[in-house]
Amino acid sequence: MRNKTWVSKVMNLFNIVLFIVSILAFSLPYLAPKLFPSLSVFTLFLPVLLIVNFLFFLFWMIQLKKRMVYSAIILLLGISTIERFYKFSATNLPTTGNDFTIMSYNVRLFNLYEWLPEKNIPNQIVQFVKSENPDVLCIQEFSPIKKVQFNQYKYSFIETEGKTNKYGQAIYSKFPIINSGKIEFPSSSNKVIYADILQNKDTIRVYSMHLQSIKISKDIHNEISEENSTFIFNRLSKGFAQQQNQAEILVKHVKDCQLPKIICGDLNNSAFSYVYRLVKNDMKDAFNDAGSGFGKSYNFKYYPARIDYFFVEKEFLVKEYTTFDSFAKSDHFPLTTRLELIK
Repeated sequence: MRNKTWVSKVMNLFNIVLFIVSILAFSLPYLAPKLFPSLSVFTLFLPVLLIVNFLFFLFWMIQLKKRMVYSAIILLLGISTIERFYKFSATNLPTTGNDFTIMSYNVRLFNLYEWLPEKNIPNQIVQFVKSENPDVLCIQEFSPIKKVQFNQYKYSFIETEGKTNKYGQAIYSKFPIINSGKIEFPSSSNKVIYADILQNKDTIRVYSMHLQSIKISKDIHNEISEENSTFIFNRLSKGFAQQQNQAEILVKHVKDCQLPKIICGDLNNSAFSYVYRLVKNDMKDAFNDAGSGFGKSYNFKYYPARIDYFFVEKEFLVKEYTTFDSFAKSDHFPLTTRLELIK
């Protein structure tokens, strides 16, 4: 009996701590990383906290303990965020003549430095894009190598830098590109490019973003064993603060544009972060509207990370959303969405 009482007290204490940490995690999307850089790291763990709270809820419910109210409160707060992490059913609305598809893909320089052992990755990516045949293709971490030719696209805007091995971003389109440009970030090689595309008789703006990387290895266990965990924590904090600066620059540019807008690409942060909330603003997350499953977009070993997005304005109807998480030719997976501009 004493052992049961001792275990119950320890579990209750842990549950109270979990409750406090969970409340803090829910507040983090509203706290600027520049002001609270260390706390911003905890947004990465919000889904895990929800799962642990659910287990505690079951634990106390089985024992008919009132303590389950702690976890019940957290789960109620988390209901509105569940679809950012997991969607139970997909949407696939009928196709009309006004539909168009757009693909976003961080290709990791088409494996230029041979991170993956396969030798024909550039050709595989070209053939994959050809088979999916999106109307608009946005590529982050692009490299202009001879093996990569997207000949099905008549129009393109490519922005690269570097001397020996160039890198940057590209937007390809089957529709005319009538204007294009870039948004540069201070003290960073990351940037946003955009293109104004004449889709049927409407002009839309497509932004392809690549915000600051937080440099999380796909095998975090080895990274932690090689580097000091405090150093990694500080690196994450600094990266999130840089992302906030970049997101603010992007949002200002977006607000100045009067065209119907789509923002896609590599946010390098979770759907529970301040940066996500800032960039998304009042736009729709296409995954929330039409995706299914975890929407995993980064090839991370231990966690279904979704860090690549399509944000679309309310004028667009999201009809379909797909993440190709079996096509592992980069550290990211390609994703597509099918949209219709509603007049």
